[in-house]
Amino acid sequence: MVGTKAWVFFFLVLDITSVLGRQMMITQSVRRVQPGKRTLRTFAKTPDPLESPGEWTTWFNIDHPGGPGDYERLDAIHFYYGDRVCARPLRLEARTTDWIPAGSTGQVVHGNPREGFWCLNREQRPGQNCSNYTVRFLCPPGSLRRDTDRIWSSWSPWSKCSAACGHTGVQTRTRSCLADTMLLCDEATEEGRLCVEQACTACDLTCPMGQANADCDACMCPDFVLHGAVSLPGGAPASGATVYLLTKTLKPLTRTDSSGRFRVPGLCPDGKTTLKITKAKFVPIKTTVPRTSLKSATINAEFMRAEIPYIVKNPVTKARRAGQSVALCCKATGKPSPDKYFWYHNNTLLDPSLYKHENKLMLKNLQRDQAGEYFCKAQSDAGAVKSHVAKLIVIAPDETPCNPIPESYLIRLPHDCFQNDTNSFYYDVGRCPVKTCAGHQDNGIRCQDAVESCCGISKTEDREIQCSGYTLPTKVAKECSCQRCTETRSIVRGRVSAADNGEPMRFGHVYMGGNRVSMTGYKGTFTLHVPQDTERLVLTFVDRLQKFVNTTKVLPFNKKGSAVFHEIKLLRRKEPITLEAMETNIIPLGEVEGEDPVAELEIPSKSFYKQNGELYTGKVKASVTFLDPRDISTATAVQSDLNFIDDEGDTFPLRTYGMFSVDFTNEATSESLNVGKVKVHLDSAQVKMPEHVPEMKLWSLNPDTGLWEEEGDFKFERQRRKKREERTFLVGNMEIRERRLFNLDVPESRRCFIKVRAYRSERFMPSEQIQGVVVSVINLEPRTGFSSNPRAWGRFDSVITGPNGACLPAFCDDQSPDAYSAYVLASLSGEELEAVASSPKFNPNAIGVPQPYLNKLKYRRTDHEDPRVKKTAFQISMAKPRPNSAEESNGPIYAFENLQACEEAPPSAAHFRFYQIEGDRYDYNTVPFNEDDPMSWTEDYLAWWPKPMEFRACYIKVKIVGPVEVNVRSRNMGGTHRQTVGKLYGIRDVKSTRDRDQPNVSSACLEFKCSGMLYDQERVDRTLVKVIPQGSCHRASVNSMLHEYLVNHLPLPVNNDTSEYTMLAPLDPLGHNYGIYTVTDQDPRVAKEIALGRCFDGTSDGSSRIMKSNVGVALTFNCIERQVGRQSAFQYLQSTPVRSPTPSTARGRVPSRRQQRASRGVQRQPGGVASLRFPGAAQQPLNN
Repeated sequence: MVGTKAWVFFFLVLDITSVLGRQMMITQSVRRVQPGKRTLRTFAKTPDPLESPGEWTTWFNIDHPGGPGDYERLDAIHFYYGDRVCARPLRLEARTTDWIPAGSTGQVVHGNPREGFWCLNREQRPGQNCSNYTVRFLCPPGSLRRDTDRIWSSWSPWSKCSAACGHTGVQTRTRSCLADTMLLCDEATEEGRLCVEQACTACDLTCPMGQANADCDACMCPDFVLHGAVSLPGGAPASGATVYLLTKTLKPLTRTDSSGRFRVPGLCPDGKTTLKITKAKFVPIKTTVPRTSLKSATINAEFMRAEIPYIVKNPVTKARRAGQSVALCCKATGKPSPDKYFWYHNNTLLDPSLYKHENKLMLKNLQRDQAGEYFCKAQSDAGAVKSHVAKLIVIAPDETPCNPIPESYLIRLPHDCFQNDTNSFYYDVGRCPVKTCAGHQDNGIRCQDAVESCCGISKTEDREIQCSGYTLPTKVAKECSCQRCTETRSIVRGRVSAADNGEPMRFGHVYMGGNRVSMTGYKGTFTLHVPQDTERLVLTFVDRLQKFVNTTKVLPFNKKGSAVFHEIKLLRRKEPITLEAMETNIIPLGEVEGEDPVAELEIPSKSFYKQNGELYTGKVKASVTFLDPRDISTATAVQSDLNFIDDEGDTFPLRTYGMFSVDFTNEATSESLNVGKVKVHLDSAQVKMPEHVPEMKLWSLNPDTGLWEEEGDFKFERQRRKKREERTFLVGNMEIRERRLFNLDVPESRRCFIKVRAYRSERFMPSEQIQGVVVSVINLEPRTGFSSNPRAWGRFDSVITGPNGACLPAFCDDQSPDAYSAYVLASLSGEELEAVASSPKFNPNAIGVPQPYLNKLKYRRTDHEDPRVKKTAFQISMAKPRPNSAEESNGPIYAFENLQACEEAPPSAAHFRFYQIEGDRYDYNTVPFNEDDPMSWTEDYLAWWPKPMEFRACYIKVKIVGPVEVNVRSRNMGGTHRQTVGKLYGIRDVKSTRDRDQPNVSSACLEFKCSGMLYDQERVDRTLVKVIPQGSCHRASVNSMLHEYLVNHLPLPVNNDTSEYTMLAPLDPLGHNYGIYTVTDQDPRVAKEIALGRCFDGTSDGSSRIMKSNVGVALTFNCIERQVGRQSAFQYLQSTPVRSPTPSTARGRVPSRRQQRASRGVQRQPGGVASLRFPGAAQQPLNN
């Protein structure tokens, strides 16, 4: 029959038979349908004898091809999905998540229905890992649980007729069976019908000039010649580019010569004919033949460098009730722009025929089984990229969106508030874990919900805690519910300085995406408000004085709000040297004493070009700065986060062997020069891991995305460069144009995660974990046989601790525990935290990791061998946990594919620890609030901080004249607001700091609650503040300017008791002349840190950590030394072992004598409202 085709449909079944325990047999069932015969049932039933009655499961994908490979084992699927798979499947079918059958991938795979399916990376071709596979099983009839009653999808549109014009062909349409049981799918999945294509006609293409070609898709003018010149970015000729005629199909016309020129005869200069010019690694050019009456014309075009797609908007986690709708969105940029988007649910590609989507996925009438993890994949001609994973929570229509019962949360009580019931200084106030919940939604289906809902405290209970001589009020969480999320703002602060000597980068510029967003100050500090929806913060630091190399950093930040502080280290720019452009120049890379260079940069003669593409022949001013990984001190100056995106769109890490920054300028005019045909000669002896040699590549940094992009491969040199040269070199070719930072790197797939937590003290209480701590790891490559003496570093990473600690990525090895080691450190607001000691006492319970795994990891704090070294870091061997080892399966090292287990590990699981050195300060809030987590803020009149987006810190400077330091307390109560008058906001304790220059003098910078609006922003409250030194003290003087201000701003509290001082806190930010220090910031820690620095310095704009007792003082007290044998509260706390509350603790226990002595040694303060004095009414209390 003329114009007929045989349509072939494939149904791949893995009927797996074990052959020597490793091989398998893949059979294909092929169905053929002849057009013209309306036997539609043939599409639904197969005559294949292998087909047997049974039920197919849904598709399962429980593993990722990272680590050793992809394991879709039946026992693991049973564990996760239970009765959704039968105990004894009949058959197994496998495919990749991109719908490619396992038998068509060309990979070595294994499996059988009894064990499941697996693919091992080591069995694949060099440089290739297993694909990500998904599997399903054929089970006996009736053995599976049914999840849905919906059986068939809608029919697809009819396909285009298969025949040419004037002939008979076939049209088809398809639908999918959605049931889990194949017995229900007994109808046609595809049907066809005959069609007759329209009659053939003569070419109807109208040509304004010339005539139509034979294919009737373009106009041709034989007398016209088009000339063209194509250049690369920077003006160099683009040789070898392909020129196409853009019609219904691309038609190749010619290629550019070595000068980037081409000549095409026969096109028509009608202003409509379009050409497409392509070259690898560059964005295709589309240009139109100019309209002219001449016989020839010339066009010029310049390529732009192609950039792989980059996600600028990730889908966000959302919660819905069944039956509602949701939209998940992602957006990517690139050159060219991505033109395809794919969506995945639980790592399985969503069928585009069922889900019509591009970058916006809309799901209507949600069902419970649509919950899970979603991500998108954006694709263009330059590559692909995957978004972050977003979780979709789907609950039943009548289900409670939040657990109404608060979880336990312990707060620490003051030093004079020991609780006999729990035998501790802790009290459980409860809290509601902040997470997304299914709140009220309007009818709009938006990428960003109009109102974001989170679980939070909806009901509290007032309680009184009995302390030593007074009662402490508190509010305990009693019920959680779904409510509007607290609005927060993310801030990044930092200090930019030289990696060698700490010299600050003064008045430098900070860029984000090509826009200047901040500037460093005289001390190199900067502040940046992170734009909303930012997922990856990429900043470039530019030194206007040209002392330092321009540096791009990817900085982690707290997406839930609050400020994070980063130390930014820069490499100092190498002094420029002079090169001759017409000579071959060799520049060594690496200057470690006693070592050969890592590589050499060879620039052949006549390789320098001006920006307009002209050859440059004069003198060149060259500055080449090399970051040498053999120098451990340079690790913190690494550019970016050493990641790249592979062809599948996944992000993978790089292990560096050095990176170099280049700057070539015209010596006379300082014009920047481009360089072509540059060679990099890498000394293979510097690559100590033999498996890295064939994987070595050249990379360049994209400063906008912070990602590294491949420039080229290395190959062994065929001949030695010098007659007596004994070293073996790898050579790579590159060009230096718009990018000026390059890397000698190897992709590394041996990855793990380190679980780290930070605490407020050595008590290591889960409730005292600190969020916002910057935890960094330097991946080290040890010298052979000396794991404590690293030969080089290979990677630097940083993460931010959250409410459950942090998971820090690092290289690891399962064969050799010492192949990689890691150096881990942590800091908070520029302050380094301490790691747990490893010497002289090695305590696994304190370190947080049990034996024998701890010995295998070889934990050592930095002062292990030399106590004079700082205690702020530790080093471990990165021994990957063995999958069958019980003692290694619970942390602190997790395999890369077990990231979720690491992130969700409970505090009882093994982890490494950092802690703050506990100072002589204590904070208590009646309404509990975690300053590390702004989302924990609660709407309450007694909240210490009235607004979660603005934090105002107030301090008063108290001078103590006496032989010893004393504890000073501020007791802060409502003063003038009717809702809070007489009620406690909180207390603050601080120990005075000895003056270095004056004997018998110390001072304290004491925080108090600022006066101002409360959370409802309706009325001001002037806080009633009592300043109470402990022990035998009496007030000697009050700052005269402060006293005058308080007298002029009535009411005035009564101050008959000379052992304390009471005031209504000023509304105005007074300053050092009054002894009052006020700072407002969007992060509470930053506001307090700045105010403390000013208070210590005694100025309104300075900062110091040395107490200056003679300036900026508000109150002065004379204190006599306490009796011999009595210790202060802080001495007591430091000398008493810490006890945490336990369920088994006996109630009603009498405190020890030491506790009773500490309680007696503290000034007893009754509760209640202090009296206030007005002129003429001295004894009248304040009424509101």
